[in-house]
Amino acid sequence: MNNRRAFIVATAALAFAFSASQALAQKKYDTGASDTEIKIGQTVPFSGAYSVYANIGKTQAAYFKMINDQGGINGRKINLIQYDDAYSPPKTVEQVRKLVEGDEVLFTFQLIGTAANAAVQKYLNGKKVPQLLASTGAARFNDPQNYPWTIAYNPNYVSEGRIYAKYILANHPNAKIGVLYQNDDMGRDYLAGLKSGLGDKAAGMVVGELSYEVTDPTVDSQVVKLKSMGVDVFFDASTPKFAAQAIKKLADLGWTPVHILDINASPISATLKPAGLDISKGIISTQYGKEPGDPQWKDDPGVKAFFAFMDKYFPEGDKLNTVNTYAYSVAELLTQVLKQCGDDLTRENVMRQVANIKDFTPSFALPGIKINTGPNDYRVNKQMQMMKFNGERWELFGPIMEDAGPAG
Repeated sequence: MNNRRAFIVATAALAFAFSASQALAQKKYDTGASDTEIKIGQTVPFSGAYSVYANIGKTQAAYFKMINDQGGINGRKINLIQYDDAYSPPKTVEQVRKLVEGDEVLFTFQLIGTAANAAVQKYLNGKKVPQLLASTGAARFNDPQNYPWTIAYNPNYVSEGRIYAKYILANHPNAKIGVLYQNDDMGRDYLAGLKSGLGDKAAGMVVGELSYEVTDPTVDSQVVKLKSMGVDVFFDASTPKFAAQAIKKLADLGWTPVHILDINASPISATLKPAGLDISKGIISTQYGKEPGDPQWKDDPGVKAFFAFMDKYFPEGDKLNTVNTYAYSVAELLTQVLKQCGDDLTRENVMRQVANIKDFTPSFALPGIKINTGPNDYRVNKQMQMMKFNGERWELFGPIMEDAGPAG
């Protein structure tokens, strides 16, 4: 009898110890995570020439406040720490070091800008700190073999360039193409993607390639020179400030080439309104998300939820600015990644989960577009649809286009 009782007690003790060890095993934390908190860090150009992107940080801070008000993610509150880097890479380096070594964040999230992300890529990978959903589409950020801790969110610039090439070949096969591009990874990737997509026709079709520096006051002289080259398809691989300048200069010159604008410079509020909606009519770009001001989405549940979110958590923000819908969509995806992490909030598992997104459809994804990632393909958005500005809003046309090829 005593032996039996001892056996039962021992069995119960073993079962308790096993369940306790299982509970502990299920909860794994790296620096920046705990039972109650997930600490993440971000640099944002709250000041400087690129402060138009400050709304990305403001919208995301508001989004995570909403998530926290709803109880957090798996019971943990998001602690988003943000610093201003004024879109200056040396400042980004300083602030990211502060986030990692001072604030001890679990990972960085949505660092904004190609140059900013490039400045800290080696540092973060050396520290094995995830550089998560970086706000850039440069091909160098889709390199899981060499930089396994870096994944970008934006459509890959090379892929987007190839999609424009497909459009040009189908609709303007005899075009004389002039390219204005920002002299950094972003601009050079767009140019490389365009030429890759044009293939052996690139040499004959691309008649002019002119760059500008982000510190340049204007791009007027480049636009004038491209016009003089007989360009009839103008590919503008730039950012809002310079794209608005180019649109104005085209109008001043009375020059009306087919004008293709990259997605980064397509926001109506940031680019087309400052340039002038009337003179922006006819511009072509591409998109992977719904335009919040487009009447066809007025009853869309995702868009309605966004409007309600803006009313409550960011009332001073512009609900029709696609910079804000972009920010909302990335925050939505991060929430999904962290949900997938469960109680394993190690940096390694964060990367494992962000590289294991299956058919995720953000609220603003165009119909038919889904996010899929894999351990060998870190591209988040590789499906897009062409669109044309009608003087008031962007109108989608054509099929969903995907660049399934290599990203670099």
